Amino acid sequence: MKEQFQARMLRVHFGENDKWQGRPLVEAIFAKCRELEMAEVMVYRGIEGFGPSTRIRHASHWIFSSDAPIQLSLIDTEEKIERMLPHLDAMVDEGLIAISTVEVTRYSRLSECP
Repeated sequence: MKEQFQARMLRVHFGENDKWQGRPLVEAIFAKCRELEMAEVMVYRGIEGFGPSTRIRHASHWIFSSDAPIQLSLIDTEEKIERMLPHLDAMVDEGLIAISTVEVTRYSRLSECP
């Protein structure tokens, strides 16, 4: 089945070592997305990047020196994206949030009845 519609995409950029209430920020945001039943969520771990502080974040094969850039991407309706924003305001201390309107094509298998 093929379905096409307009949606919103929200991308959150931050660092792998960022925390929220003692927990990795990426895990906290991902858990909130599941709680709010967001339609599509994907986490990307970057190789290198920098943000507002101009501090360079980079992945490393040495675990003790890694602070890779993270991008968490959400796609859902405008209403659900708006519901997520206050949570991100509380959780993200340093980072960037970008929101855009996107054209979505979703492919899914029809469920088979027994």
